[in-house]
Amino acid sequence: QVQFAESGGGLVQPGGSLTLSCAASGSIFNTYTMGWYRQASGNTRELVAIITSQSTTNYIDAVKGRFAISRDNGKNTVYLQMRSLKPEDTAVYYCFIDLYVRTWGQGIEVTVSS
Repeated sequence: QVQFAESGGGLVQPGGSLTLSCAASGSIFNTYTMGWYRQASGNTRELVAIITSQSTTNYIDAVKGRFAISRDNGKNTVYLQMRSLKPEDTAVYYCFIDLYVRTWGQGIEVTVSS
């Protein structure tokens, strides 16, 4: 099975920056699409950003120009660089990998103070 090592969350002031990291391990022998979801308290989980095996990226409009997704294929790791953070970015962020089925990590808490 796939395991995830996630880090980088925490509390940040509005306008600040954070970088999330997620390393997938297990029976991973190729490069797969990876990315990030988030779920704010009381809301549904929404897709934030994805990066394909060819390193093409897509973002939701709410984070375009502020967030940047990247990957290290040798480490099976996906990153999410977040800048100019807003209180509405507060959520639990989940990384995922499309290995047979879309599989999510445990989640990282990000809190942007108001």
